[in-house]
Amino acid sequence: MASEPDPERLRALEDRLESLRAKPKAERTSVAKGLSQGEMAWRMVIELATGIVVGTAIGYGLDKLLGTLPVLLVIFSLLGFAAGVRTMMGTAREMAEKRAAQAAAEDKAAGAATDEGN
Repeated sequence: MASEPDPERLRALEDRLESLRAKPKAERTSVAKGLSQGEMAWRMVIELATGIVVGTAIGYGLDKLLGTLPVLLVIFSLLGFAAGVRTMMGTAREMAEKRAAQAAAEDKAAGAATDEGN
């Protein structure tokens, strides 16, 4: 019942496995880097919109409760906008710090490569 494995097929399989193991891993392309910036842009838009929506909801709820309809709605909408802008600016600052750290690391690596070449 059990037959011996075909040595030719085993050898062909081993060759295929070796060729797959020898392939270099794909590096991130500039397209993938652009997508992460797009994701950060969407994150900033969502942070701003969420601040406005939450502020408006709180203002409307308090106005309904207290019977002062337009006053608190306007105040909390503006506060929500300010909170959204503040959060968005924090995200922009985070992105700038990350980019500066990455540039510094690349400069350091390039300087080390130049020193080794001399």
